[in-house]
Amino acid sequence: MTSKLFVLSLFTIIVATILVCIGSADVGLKDIFALFNGDLCQTKKVILLEIRIPRVIMAFLIGMLLASSGVVTQSVFLNPLADPYIIGIASAATFGAVVAYFLKLPDIYYAIFAFICSAVLSFVIFNLYKKAKSLATLLIIGIAFSSFLGAFTSFATYLIGEESFKIVAWMMGYLGSASWSKIYMIIVPLIITFIYFYSKRYELNVMLSGDEEAKSLGVNVEKVKKRLLIISALAVSFSVAFAGMIGFVGLIIPHTLRMLLRSSNNAVLIPMSGVVGGLFLLICDGVGKSILAPTEIPIGVVTAFFGAPFFLYLALKGRRL
Repeated sequence: MTSKLFVLSLFTIIVATILVCIGSADVGLKDIFALFNGDLCQTKKVILLEIRIPRVIMAFLIGMLLASSGVVTQSVFLNPLADPYIIGIASAATFGAVVAYFLKLPDIYYAIFAFICSAVLSFVIFNLYKKAKSLATLLIIGIAFSSFLGAFTSFATYLIGEESFKIVAWMMGYLGSASWSKIYMIIVPLIITFIYFYSKRYELNVMLSGDEEAKSLGVNVEKVKKRLLIISALAVSFSVAFAGMIGFVGLIIPHTLRMLLRSSNNAVLIPMSGVVGGLFLLICDGVGKSILAPTEIPIGVVTAFFGAPFFLYLALKGRRL
């Protein structure tokens, strides 16, 4: 796994470097070297340090959060379609962030409100789902809550008035507001998420065999699942608060890796999903910036373009973990 992670990390750096050079302003590879040498003009220095590099870093970090939370959510629900966006958790986070925007609170409160709403809904969905444990039930619950919260979010957006277009653009997935301050705010939940997820790799692997098997091996299933859902909600809330709705990353990446690696070992999937998820979102952002340049396609639209057919494929095949 170490060699694969190294190759992926190296490829990610190459992709990130290319993306830093993509944009309306003429900034190339030579300018990146000039930046480190201190020979770059002030205008290009601002473009690189304040716009492009923060955006690339933010895209990678959010991709890591979404993909790793997807791995864990699927393991908790023992369901291949249990992506935080599909089952409605992201809709709750969006609602919380919009409420914070409506109240004109500082940026950090977007994440706090998003976390509270997504954590509450995570527990509600978990308690409803464990009674039925069917794919249809999970999808119906997700659609119902997404529609319900979407209505409230739309109403709050309408009340905001003239600035509602900013909310609409953000809800479609937007990385253009990336900044160093937001990166600093997202680093802490990222570290917490990865450390906790990886520390529970054994419990996650055992739970893949079923709750009864896990209990017989000494795992406190209810306690572990609830804590994992809280941390997953934390990851999704910061992602939504700072980049809007970017769906399907937590669905596509874990399944693709399971098929390629032919393994459901969470000790491998969690770190690999983080790196591949970050890389995937970098590529999607590059596609969104390039395909209709200078017009930018929202990154949520690009991920949906890849994710929707993949979701349909999984639903029709009825794939299991």
